[in-house]
Amino acid sequence: MAELAADRHVRYIVTVEKVTHPSTSPSRPVALVSSTSPALPTAALLGAEEGPFEKLVMEHIRLNGAYWGLTTLDLLHKLHAADAAEVVDWVTSSYHPESAIAFILTEPIFLHAIFCCVGTLAITGSLHHIDRDLLGWWLCECQCKYGGLNGRPEKLADVCYSWWMLSSLIMIDRVHWIDKEKLTKFILNCQDKDNGGISDRPDNAVDIYHTYFGVAGLSLMEYPGVKPMDPAYALPLDVVNRIFMRK
Repeated sequence: MAELAADRHVRYIVTVEKVTHPSTSPSRPVALVSSTSPALPTAALLGAEEGPFEKLVMEHIRLNGAYWGLTTLDLLHKLHAADAAEVVDWVTSSYHPESAIAFILTEPIFLHAIFCCVGTLAITGSLHHIDRDLLGWWLCECQCKYGGLNGRPEKLADVCYSWWMLSSLIMIDRVHWIDKEKLTKFILNCQDKDNGGISDRPDNAVDIYHTYFGVAGLSLMEYPGVKPMDPAYALPLDVVNRIFMRK
């Protein structure tokens, strides 16, 4: 059986070519993002000026790259191989005046971006950089009338945000600020009880994506019969414990 080339994966993660945002100086690179990734917009690769859409996509990719890169290193017991302080410094520079932490500068706020920021800080032991009350307040304001959570102000509730928001709230110890009973009811009402699956909102078509996040959200609320999830690693808690007990 082939073996996991862990050391090579670590080398790849920590040595990927760094991409510098056109609006920043060359001395302030963004770590853990490969400039050869096919997902990166051409404008960013060539150093051309980015439009609003390209800029939004780039910030999303950078936040995801920081989170997933450090998570992978930690799962391989190699977190020390990265310059975590550099990534933390960049993440904490991404404060948004409306939510305490989110997309850089004036971009709109998305809960998955907040999750990447909070998760990165949790994995590196840097949650002390967050104003937990301010961020917790903003997150709780995303709970809608019927219990579901939306990703941005004035948007409809969506089951997937049950994971993105609850995980962040748990990591900053503010999950008790939302109405778990109403959120649980919202998720359960999105089920297809005849054929299985969970949708984004009641009476819509189900899919695997929302089924996962619906079940994950129920797990974070300790729903009976569902395995507990680790909010920082997005994995079942027993899997995370098994990995890190090997250290």
